[in-house]
Amino acid sequence: MIVYGHRGAKGEAPENTLAGFTHAYRHGVRHFELDLVLSKDGKPVIVHDLTVDRTTGQEGSVSSFTAEELAGMDARRSGTPWPRTVGIPSLETLLNEYPDFEHLQLEVKKDSRQRLNILCNRMIEVIQRRDLYNRVAITSSDHWFLQQARRRDTKVRIGLVTDRKFPKPVNAAARLHCDFLCIGWRMCTEAIVNDAHRRGMHVSTWTVNRIHDMLQLEAKGVDSIITDYPTSTRMYFDNRSRAALHLPAGQNRADSTQSENPVQTV
Repeated sequence: MIVYGHRGAKGEAPENTLAGFTHAYRHGVRHFELDLVLSKDGKPVIVHDLTVDRTTGQEGSVSSFTAEELAGMDARRSGTPWPRTVGIPSLETLLNEYPDFEHLQLEVKKDSRQRLNILCNRMIEVIQRRDLYNRVAITSSDHWFLQQARRRDTKVRIGLVTDRKFPKPVNAAARLHCDFLCIGWRMCTEAIVNDAHRRGMHVSTWTVNRIHDMLQLEAKGVDSIITDYPTSTRMYFDNRSRAALHLPAGQNRADSTQSENPVQTV
């Protein structure tokens, strides 16, 4: 089962910051979920809220600041202590820093249609220019936005984010021609997973922070989990794989055949 770091590594470092991605990356995590909002100067920046209030202590909407101004803020107020100042990065900054990531879920929150339209154009341009078709999925709970992404480029992979029973999540995702179903883990059932798989969808569950819940989801056939604690989660699954393969201590599963849970191509 694939492990995605939620907002980088939300439970281990400030969310949606280079510090969080770097922390998880150094521990072998190569799959991440992150949030994108459009900056004042039209750049996709990595931040969950439409304002900077909660994570930086400053006030104002993200749309009021340029990407450079956002990068200069102190985004350590998201609940996880960190010794150094870290700002709000742009998507391009992250891609330049870690070009060998394996897969990203790029989640877009609801915003005005004018801003979402521009953000969609920018994201599609980045994917096309960097040839990231097989390495990213654009996800959102906003059906209109997903339709716009699909209309602009049918090769771009999209995913519906939902934690609602109605409309039925698999049917809703299928109507949008989604490749991913990103579903709140508490409402994920084996029947939903099987139905999504029959329709060719990758099922990713959020936000899962207990090993017990992860194992239950794995038993249901879930393809990936999104967690605030990706490094400890990866450590658990690596250790389990190592034990199953009888690998000596200190040898990574990457040194063998990547274990009983090989990274799935998404």
